[in-house]
Amino acid sequence: MQTIWVLGEARDGEVKRVTYELITAAREIADGASVTVVLLGDDLDGPVAEIAAHGPDAVIAVSDPGLANYSPDAWAAVLAAMARDSDPDVILGSSTARGRDLTPRVAAELGVGLASDVVEIGRDGDALTAVRPIYAGKAVQHVRVTGKPLMATIRPNSYPAAEGDGAAQVNTAAPAVAEPRAVVTIVEVSASERPDVAEADVIVSGGRGMGGPEHFAMLEELADQLGAAVGASRAAVDANWRPHSEQVGQTGKTVSPTLYIACGISGAVQHVAGMKTSKVIVAINKDPEAPIFGISDYGIVGDVFEVVPAITAALRDGDAG
Repeated sequence: MQTIWVLGEARDGEVKRVTYELITAAREIADGASVTVVLLGDDLDGPVAEIAAHGPDAVIAVSDPGLANYSPDAWAAVLAAMARDSDPDVILGSSTARGRDLTPRVAAELGVGLASDVVEIGRDGDALTAVRPIYAGKAVQHVRVTGKPLMATIRPNSYPAAEGDGAAQVNTAAPAVAEPRAVVTIVEVSASERPDVAEADVIVSGGRGMGGPEHFAMLEELADQLGAAVGASRAAVDANWRPHSEQVGQTGKTVSPTLYIACGISGAVQHVAGMKTSKVIVAINKDPEAPIFGISDYGIVGDVFEVVPAITAALRDGDAG
């Protein structure tokens, strides 16, 4: 039987949504193949049980103190060694910051090709077909990957999250973990109750038109009503109004949420490249000629300082239809 591996992601005991999206993608090309999630880390009982309940056929837990913190060379070496032993037909990773770093390393170790940052995958006989945005989202490229294993990284929010019945088989693996060349000694994470902008289903973003960091509180209020993440354009981040972790665009994070609300963002090519694949784009800008309106599904020509509070109030009072 053929096997598709999904490279799962979990941090601080929390499984990342993209893991479940990769399971859905794997199911679409499975055609009878077994879908197995491979999860690396330490103390994985909780995340493994959660993943097992979301529809894969099996979960392989690779738990070792040496894998507690992400190490590019150590993790890639372990996954490559496991792949040589188990011989999976397909390996799917995510286009998150970690996935973009790890999956190409695994492909290099195995000497195979990789379709990166794709939004759609398929099978054509023994080949993997994929669609990926290029030229800042102005065109799409159709890619065909051959060899074994077939490998691709998939952009978050390109597929719905999988739901299952909790019947997955759980296995453990204990491969040798070599001493990494680079050792992670500490990981600092900004505390936030909002979802990561790279994985959020709804994002409220602000740009230069917000006028200053103090005005992002208005966007935070709207985000709270929608259960959304707060994003920012490069101009807002460069001005130190928002942290780089919230930046959307070519030099920030690529996002594909169900709803993207752009507030005071003109729509520079760099920013559009990072959010153009959003399912629904709402733009709020007082400039009717702003480029952002050219890609938006809904456009509001108006002052963000009037429009955003009105939307927030409508949501709070239950008047939004």
